[in-house]
Amino acid sequence: MYIVLGVSGSISAYKAADIANQLHKDGHDVHVVMTEGGTQFITPLTLQTLSKNKVHVGEFEEYDPTIVKHIDLAGHADVVLIAPATANVIGKIAGGIADDLLTAVTMAAANHAYVFIAPAMNTNMYENPIVQENLEKLRGLGYQIIEPKEAMLACGTVGRGALADVEEIVRIVETVGGIEQL
Repeated sequence: MYIVLGVSGSISAYKAADIANQLHKDGHDVHVVMTEGGTQFITPLTLQTLSKNKVHVGEFEEYDPTIVKHIDLAGHADVVLIAPATANVIGKIAGGIADDLLTAVTMAAANHAYVFIAPAMNTNMYENPIVQENLEKLRGLGYQIIEPKEAMLACGTVGRGALADVEEIVRIVETVGGIEQL
């Protein structure tokens, strides 16, 4: 299965390494797209090493003029998994904004690929009515939301907003919606 793994700017971005590694070990072709914020928490080199594919960062860096990268990545995708998904990325997708590579790939893939969004943020942000409304809108459009868990958060408080466990994310991606591990 061709999986685009989106990594946005959350402290939970370090867990994307385990997600990429496990999906690759399970035989999937993992292509990582990072937001600039995501690169502040984990390096592209780490994810490239584990996914065995070039990591794409930045808005629209084009290396081959015959290929439009966001359309090419989206066109191949069976699955787009955004883990972690920040309130910012969730809001952009819910609002139809595609102003960076990750949101553009997601928008271009959503009509034919499964899209999984795994939120990770502070409890107050996660429980904000705007974020909840955005998640409900995305659910209504067929996006799959992988619910965050309650845990001790980076800010020191305990609450809902921690990225779901890596094993749970991988299991859901490989089985939800009739997807069988290839």
